[in-house]
Amino acid sequence: MKAIQLHTFGGNDVLGYEEVSEPSLKLGDVLVRTHAAGINPIDWKTCSGGGAAPFIGELPFIPGWEFSGTVMACGADVADYQTADRVCGFIHFPARAGCFAEQIAAPAASLARVPENVDMNVAAALPLAGLTAWQALFEGANLQPKQRILILAAAGGVGHLAVQLAAHKNATVIGTASAPKHAYLRELGCHEVIDYQAANVADVIEPVDVILDCVGGQHAINALPALKADGVMVTLPTVTKDEVIAAGEAADRKVLSMRAVPNAAQLAQMLNLAASGDLVLSVAAEYKPEQLGEAFDQIASGRTQGKLVLRFK
Repeated sequence: MKAIQLHTFGGNDVLGYEEVSEPSLKLGDVLVRTHAAGINPIDWKTCSGGGAAPFIGELPFIPGWEFSGTVMACGADVADYQTADRVCGFIHFPARAGCFAEQIAAPAASLARVPENVDMNVAAALPLAGLTAWQALFEGANLQPKQRILILAAAGGVGHLAVQLAAHKNATVIGTASAPKHAYLRELGCHEVIDYQAANVADVIEPVDVILDCVGGQHAINALPALKADGVMVTLPTVTKDEVIAAGEAADRKVLSMRAVPNAAQLAQMLNLAASGDLVLSVAAEYKPEQLGEAFDQIASGRTQGKLVLRFK
């Protein structure tokens, strides 16, 4: 089989698509023929030597943490799945998972079945961003109905899902995005949209109970005055989390950092929402494995609306 495999960390020139050994099944695993894999900022950062790279161990390394596909075989102790089942999952993070490959050995406990009316590209792109949004909103921030939430970078991969999940919770949702994305965010459920290029968000909104920070750095720090004294900000970008948390402490505001973890039950709930039309994931573009460098360039631009996928089938 073939996979994206790195022999050294670096730029797009290290992204080789080459023949590799087929994965072997361990207890609790299923073997999946990959339909597509979600492409995320953490993939680009890790391949360049940052992000989750310290957790990878020795090279070579096959990147990718989320995928969709069909079951080819099951470990002897796996009873919940059978051949040809449509599945998706977010696995092993932040250790190596090897999802940018034609076949994946995945722990059955981290997988969810894909409903027949959910597109497999959507299923590939949902797990990481969806679980990040879900866990940030409902575990980190404990978002409640009628609360006011500000989502920074609301049109991005995590942001556009968080908007819908918060609206589904009956929260009042305020999002930041450039002006051309405002109509899109209102369709998703934003009650108010702020052009971050034209105004300092903290100067133009009433105080909020929750801030979900999908941007990090100075943008997050500038938004802190919009947070109520008893509110909470959940900051997602790990590279700036320490400075954002420190700014929160200086302003006497609660700031939490979090990293998504695999959760099959939560993923299944989101797939059911997708099947009913209550959660819409935007796939901005799909790429062939040989085009992964182009996808990384798009992610690095910071202008992606929705998610990108790597298509194997």
